Amino acid sequence: MSIAELGRTGGRPALDDDAEPAVRAYGLVKTFGEHRAVDGIDLHVRRGEIFGVLGPNGAGKTTTLKMLATLLKIDAGRAEIFGVDVAGNPHVIRQLVGVTGQYASVDENLTARENLWLFGRLQGIAGARARHIATELLGQFGLEAAADKPIAQFSGGMRRRLDLAASLITRPPLIFLDEPTTGLDPRTRGQMWDTIRGLVADGCTVLLTTQYLDEADQLADRVAVIDHGRKVAEGTPDELKTAVGDSTLQLLLADPDEVPAAVEIVRRVLGSEPVLSPEHGRLNVALDQADLAADVLIALRTAGVSISSVSVAKPSLDEVFLALTGHETDGGNRNDTEESR
Repeated sequence: MSIAELGRTGGRPALDDDAEPAVRAYGLVKTFGEHRAVDGIDLHVRRGEIFGVLGPNGAGKTTTLKMLATLLKIDAGRAEIFGVDVAGNPHVIRQLVGVTGQYASVDENLTARENLWLFGRLQGIAGARARHIATELLGQFGLEAAADKPIAQFSGGMRRRLDLAASLITRPPLIFLDEPTTGLDPRTRGQMWDTIRGLVADGCTVLLTTQYLDEADQLADRVAVIDHGRKVAEGTPDELKTAVGDSTLQLLLADPDEVPAAVEIVRRVLGSEPVLSPEHGRLNVALDQADLAADVLIALRTAGVSISSVSVAKPSLDEVFLALTGHETDGGNRNDTEESR
């Protein structure tokens, strides 16, 4: 199949498990010195979906994306984009993929229009055609009014939209978005989400990395959770939540020193392990049935364990990640070097 045939089809395509996947990777490994940044990750991204790679800073998300985009050498394992071997055909892969990194790659000394025209020319598009594409993209991303302003006057959200527009100059069928909404305010994040949904509705496949649980929940058809360079879970957001439980009992104890006693009570009543939140004195208890919450509360009261607040809700991806890894996606003070490479 030609590159042109892999392009946009108009309207979001039905997901087809039997079709050649957009991304297929087996046992990807990347090391930096003695540090194993990516440790045997497998991925299978179907055409026409938004696939999220969720994990904290330093988990190996960006490194994985860079290997798939031919920006880093694959040390072990194999990856294919639409059936094309990444390591063996890097020039073909670069025609199939558009990449938007964590930081805007535009030139602040140029206007938005000039930036897009320049990107087009660098990719071998004739001058008149490059100007036409630039105008189309400025309209698509709502940047017409700022088209002839220098980038130095752009807000963070405008820069991110322009950076995404630049990755679409050649209309690639697969788009890699590396933490596309980092640093954006909630309103601008929502606008970016709508833009990403629009790309997929227009026939693209999107692979995005994020450390924002709500972003993965809102956007992704399926999610791979990675931590310390390894994939620890994969599925739709609902499948991942169901694995934690049908409901979650969220408890905030009046006395944080009573957490060990509360944990023992939950173990005795439910036979399962509660998830301790980083917030001191808070526990999340997975429930197969919502009415089991009453059994836990009665046992806590009988034991004299005081509770400040209690709620029963559907599990969130936050709880999924805590249950899988034992920590939140912000990664604390971790500063693994591979995410900045």
